[in-house]
Amino acid sequence: MIYQITLDKSKKKGMKSLKNQKKLKSVSGKKRKLGERILLSIRNNWQLYAMSIPAVVLLFCFAYLPMGGLIIAFKKYNFRLGIWGSPFMDPWYKNFEILFKNNAVALNAIKNTIILNALFISVGTVFALALALCFNEISNKYIKKITQSITFLPYFISTVVIGIFVSGLLGFENGVINRIIVSLGGEKVAFYMEAKWWPWILLIVNIWKGAGYNAVVYLATISGIDSSYYEAAKIDGASRWQQTRYISLPLLKPTVITMTLLSVGKIMNSDFGLFYNVTGDMPTLYETADVIDTYIYRALRQLGDIGISSATGFFQSIVGFFLVLLSNWAANKYSEEGALF
Repeated sequence: MIYQITLDKSKKKGMKSLKNQKKLKSVSGKKRKLGERILLSIRNNWQLYAMSIPAVVLLFCFAYLPMGGLIIAFKKYNFRLGIWGSPFMDPWYKNFEILFKNNAVALNAIKNTIILNALFISVGTVFALALALCFNEISNKYIKKITQSITFLPYFISTVVIGIFVSGLLGFENGVINRIIVSLGGEKVAFYMEAKWWPWILLIVNIWKGAGYNAVVYLATISGIDSSYYEAAKIDGASRWQQTRYISLPLLKPTVITMTLLSVGKIMNSDFGLFYNVTGDMPTLYETADVIDTYIYRALRQLGDIGISSATGFFQSIVGFFLVLLSNWAANKYSEEGALF
């Protein structure tokens, strides 16, 4: 008995000494200098670092190096003097003042950008989720692949081709929709002369083009859900709708939040090809279809004022940055699983 007690005590002491050794190792690892840790990581994983060099170089050249050009937003740019030789505006915020002060066109473009992108995000997410849930219900794998390919295909079609396709549908003289309206006894609609139709037209085109791509992302999440949840629900007598409502949708929530956060970060940016090619850059449609990107393009093409264009782009980036921070903060409050950081 005494032997057993002493043996237990010695075991406990041995365990304590092992724990202390582990603590000392972890502390010594923490005290190791940052440079030493980096060198050790490079030495152990040099193959991975070598493979990442081309991507890092491309990222630096196309994402970080052009950021030096943001200084143009604060300068009176002169082509002869170049970026660094051009004088600064007096006051330095004059380009931003010209952009927002008494500039109804710019303010209208900002309003349209926010409204249309908010519409695209909200309605597009609902359609993509519905499409993904429908795909998940298809049991035949061949039909499933065919339907996914058909809905995914529009994502790869150029907006120039989509613009021609839309003009063929909405043309006043020979448009398919106007022919149908006339055959039913109605009068032709001048779609390209009435701005009120275009938020809905652009919404339909955007959903048709992007819903299939987003649906594949959500479908991948659904495919990763443990099948035991659905089996347990079937045993309890849950219908397919109840399984979707109480299993699929709650487990899709982190992915939906992440995708929404990524979209909110680009809410001040628009698909230039979509808004320029589909609307045909018609001045009659600027009231509801003119966005910041098309406004910048026109300002640069017609006025040649790089300073105002750069100031507008700078404004887009700053607002998008703070929107991501705000949205991520809200996501952390609602569900930490879906937050980006």
